[in-house]
Amino acid sequence: MADRQSGAAVTADALALRGPRGWVYRDVGFTAEPGSLVALTGPAGSGRTALLLTLAGRMRPTAGTAAVAGLALPAGAAKVRRIAALGPVPGVNQPDPALSVAAHLRERHLLHARPFARSSRRAVEARTAAALATAGLALDDLRIPVRDLGELDRFRLGTALALLGAPRLVCADDVGERLGDEDRAAAWQVLRAVAATGITVLAATTGAGAAEPADLTVRLDAVAERPAAEAPPQDAPEPQDAPEPQDAPAAGAAPQNTPETDRAEDEETADARA
Repeated sequence: MADRQSGAAVTADALALRGPRGWVYRDVGFTAEPGSLVALTGPAGSGRTALLLTLAGRMRPTAGTAAVAGLALPAGAAKVRRIAALGPVPGVNQPDPALSVAAHLRERHLLHARPFARSSRRAVEARTAAALATAGLALDDLRIPVRDLGELDRFRLGTALALLGAPRLVCADDVGERLGDEDRAAAWQVLRAVAATGITVLAATTGAGAAEPADLTVRLDAVAERPAAEAPPQDAPEPQDAPEPQDAPAAGAAPQNTPETDRAEDEETADARA
C-alpha cells in the first residue's frame, strides 16, 4: 500500500476539451497537493467524467495545461496511466455482475503482475487484505457474485480494485449517486481513508455531501454545445430568381406546343413520309 509520500500532485490551468458537438469542459484550473481529496462538482453536462479521464491520462485535452506528479499531459499520458487508477467510474469500468468478488480480485492482480515476476501467495493476500480494509469491504465469503452486492459495497469493491496496483492517484466518478444519505457519507469516508494513506483522490460528483470531507472543491459549470458568440457564420443561401410569369394565351390564339405535342407531330410527319 502507498505511503504518505507516494501521492501525486495534480495541476490544471485553463484546461479544456472540445468535441464534435462543442466544449465538453473548459477553463478548469486547480492545484491539488499529494494525498489530498479533491471533489470535482458540477451538474450533468459539465464534463466531470471527461475531466477525470483526462487527468488519469485516458483522454487528450484540447487546450490548456495539466500535470500529474510532474508529468505533463497529454505528452506524458502513458506514464500517467501507470500511476493513476480508475476507481468506480460508471459506464467505463463496472465490475462484471456475474463474476465473484474473488474473481475480480484475482483478475486485477494478474493485470498488475510484472512479466516473469512471481509474487508469493502471502504477498498477494496481504495486498488484497490491505485494499479491502482501506475500502471498508468486509465480506464473510469473497465468492459472492457482484450482482448480490449493494450499491455501497460495489463502490467499495471498485475502490479496492483500484488500490491493488499501488497507484499514486485514484479517480472516482458519480460518488454518492444512487445512495441514501448515510451510505453517501460512507462512500466519501472510503475516499477519505484512501487519501489518508497518501494517495491523491479525484472524486467527481453533483455536489451532494461533497463539501465536508473534501480538502479542495473544484466547481464545474455546464458548457453550452456551441456558444452563440463562437458559432461560425452561416452562409446565407443566394436568392433564387423567381420564375417569370407566363402570359396567358389570347382568345383564339393557337395553343403553344409542348414536348408531347411536338413528339406527336414528329410521328405524324414520319408516317406521312412513309
